[in-house]
Amino acid sequence: MISKSKLRNFFRFTVFIIVAFIAGQTAVVAQSGANTIELDFDFHRGPLGWSAGFADYPPSTDPNGTLYELFAGSRYMPRKLTRMQKRGFYIQGHNRSDDLFMYLKRRLRIEDGIVAGQAYQIQFVITLASNAPTGCAGIGGAPGEGVVLKAGATSVEPLSVLQPNGYLRMNVNIGDHQLGGTAASVAGNIANGIPCQQALPYSPFVLIQRSHQHIVNVTANEGGELWLLVGTDSGFEGLTRLYYQSIRVKLIPV
Repeated sequence: MISKSKLRNFFRFTVFIIVAFIAGQTAVVAQSGANTIELDFDFHRGPLGWSAGFADYPPSTDPNGTLYELFAGSRYMPRKLTRMQKRGFYIQGHNRSDDLFMYLKRRLRIEDGIVAGQAYQIQFVITLASNAPTGCAGIGGAPGEGVVLKAGATSVEPLSVLQPNGYLRMNVNIGDHQLGGTAASVAGNIANGIPCQQALPYSPFVLIQRSHQHIVNVTANEGGELWLLVGTDSGFEGLTRLYYQSIRVKLIPV
């Protein structure tokens, strides 16, 4: 005959197993129950948490940024593009290194709906103004087709890191010019559709839009963080000027 103490121990053990099982099932449901996240960053309202950076050039040769003409910040877009005055996230750089990368980045956190350890498929709709005509020849490459637009994401912050050879390089894989990487894949180029002969000599800005799905799924880190990355990888050895009007992002749990 089983003693009362053994029955009590058996009952406690059974309850423990059931509770542990339910807790485990709840954790799995919470992980798989992550929601699709849709974000619309309209830069007329300011930077909205985005910041700019530059890479693939030697900063020691240009300590003041004048040789490469580097600049980024909120600026009013050309009036002809919009019915009313509207700001965009402006960025420019003169590609004297034959490989200048100009980028915007933005951290997403739990407050944005990100779930730690969750993998996401990431889709972009990028609207920007470019004055690079279509079909023009240029130094090193075309001012439009030779400047590749890239977009993606990573679980670590994208940073420009100084290398032993004196160049700033990205700490994440952005690929090489026409080739994309795991942190930023090719979303098109900045050619604005105006034939070269018609655009010269004024080269007006035109709003263009690029839709893109990043080539890899990106997993948020254990802190519930994920970094968006949008930039241009230039083979045109001249001045590139862009106004980012908006970046729309959809993150789909997978």
